[in-house]
Amino acid sequence: MKLLSRSAFISCLLLPLLAAAAPDPVIWKVSQPEQIAGHTTKIVGHPAATTGEGLKFNGSTDAVFLDTNPIEGLTEFTIEINIRPDADGPAEQRFFHIEDKNKSRLLFETRVLPGGRWALDTFLYTNDDHKRPLLDTTKTHACGQWTWVSLTYKDGQMTHAINGVPELTGEVAFAPMAAGATSIGVRQNLVYWFKGNIREVRIHRAALAPPSLQRAE
Repeated sequence: MKLLSRSAFISCLLLPLLAAAAPDPVIWKVSQPEQIAGHTTKIVGHPAATTGEGLKFNGSTDAVFLDTNPIEGLTEFTIEINIRPDADGPAEQRFFHIEDKNKSRLLFETRVLPGGRWALDTFLYTNDDHKRPLLDTTKTHACGQWTWVSLTYKDGQMTHAINGVPELTGEVAFAPMAAGATSIGVRQNLVYWFKGNIREVRIHRAALAPPSLQRAE
């Protein structure tokens, strides 16, 4: 029988306690274009609602906007999004964009590649001196499958993960954001449209460890 080290044993004891102490996430069910989690939306195009499939975005004219910034004022956070990208979508897509009144922003993006594959691209920006993209097009995933993507930030470090598995990490000084807006399905200046389905967003007021992240069924 393999014995745990002292540090591993302590971690096993503490992890359930830490998970229990973490605040509950804010959950946005992306199921109706007219309203998301009590927020009235501005609808662009005709994102289609399908039972159990979230909203379907057509890759050229569909999006929803919310007049809220769910990470306003936070020094650490995790955002998780459940998406299903289509294989025939545009090569570059912005499917989740938060921007505040100071032009600081957070972006989730996809890069659709040949062979029905896609790569995750995430981006944090405070100003030209404090910005970081995370993208590696050799780390690919199958289009047409429900996938949980996440972005975590704390103490100058951002990490994005796929189905709870960390993929890329980078350093960036990302200042707490001010009041702002969120778009789903497109960048806020109406370029780089998303083609596929999005059905849930989770916003946590803490940087979650990988075991606490959502995974596709």
